[in-house]
Amino acid sequence: MKKRKILALLVSATLAMTSLAGCGSSNSGNNTAGGATNSDGKKVVRIQVSKDTVCGVAMQVAAEKGYFKEELEAIGQDCEITVAASSETVDLITTGKIDAAFGLACNFITPISNGLAVSFVTGVHKGCTKFYAKSGAGINSLEDFKGKTIGVPTLVDSSTLELKRKLADLGFTVNGANADVNFVAYSMSDLPLALENGAVDIIGVHEPMGTKIEATYDVVKLLDTGEDEKFKDEYCCMALVTQDMIENNPEGAAAFARAVQKGAAFASANPDEAAKIQIDGGYVSGDAETNSKIIQGLDFNPGVDAARETFSNAFSDLQATGDLNADLDEAEFTKKAFPELEGVPETTTYDVSTGEFTTTE
Repeated sequence: MKKRKILALLVSATLAMTSLAGCGSSNSGNNTAGGATNSDGKKVVRIQVSKDTVCGVAMQVAAEKGYFKEELEAIGQDCEITVAASSETVDLITTGKIDAAFGLACNFITPISNGLAVSFVTGVHKGCTKFYAKSGAGINSLEDFKGKTIGVPTLVDSSTLELKRKLADLGFTVNGANADVNFVAYSMSDLPLALENGAVDIIGVHEPMGTKIEATYDVVKLLDTGEDEKFKDEYCCMALVTQDMIENNPEGAAAFARAVQKGAAFASANPDEAAKIQIDGGYVSGDAETNSKIIQGLDFNPGVDAARETFSNAFSDLQATGDLNADLDEAEFTKKAFPELEGVPETTTYDVSTGEFTTTE
């Protein structure tokens, strides 16, 4: 594969009107095919940056360091940032308020099959989902899940779907009246209490909740997607854009993907600074030391081929479990949900000592 070095551009303090390094706030002008335009007639890519998740650090760094602005200005376009909770992403997309975002990949596969018009453009990181039982409860392996009640954030959350994929490999029936497990939904913040109080036998959570649970409760970790053989090379979280962007502004979609890869590469190489950036920017709470450890455990090495393989694996598994329509054609569905996009590197790395990014095509 061909490699080229790109000098990391320094963002001038005079450029940054806000903490978002030159990107505008939610005030773009006309909506057009492929997004919006500003008063100068430039295309504007409207990007959501999540404010409530440590694993959204790639997006947060890309906003604060000016990578979105750099990549879009280089092709004569602009960016607009909306900072919002990750729970608002789908609503922001369906109401036409954003063009690009980030999220748990499995949270979007079923909605895409049901008509949500978004496409993945790059994998961002791996390994943010964990499952726990109370110590001493006699639940010490995945085989012990049979007959148990499992608390999850939602019944279609990626944690639910990933566990179904894993248990199906072990011969479990995971759907229907004769299912070997029972899933129940609680808010993320209530899941530890549901486990502690005995309302559920097992819980599935995403970081940083996993780290908080391990520090607070007497639990046994039963599955960690960052360590499990089935999931450790899969991207749990990916960057995505509207299918309208793919069709009408593929250059802007590719620029967005490149910027996200830069943010992820920076976080991978410099987790302490990345953690400080997200806290100082008001995106998350917590302390920088703890958040840095979480970032280090999430494998922020962005990529396209492995992300597309993740998508393919999940597609096949979820068809087998009945969570995806069996009539869907994988090749056709992939063209829509994870299309080939010119101008997106296979991966990007960052050298802290030189301040340079290296892309692998």
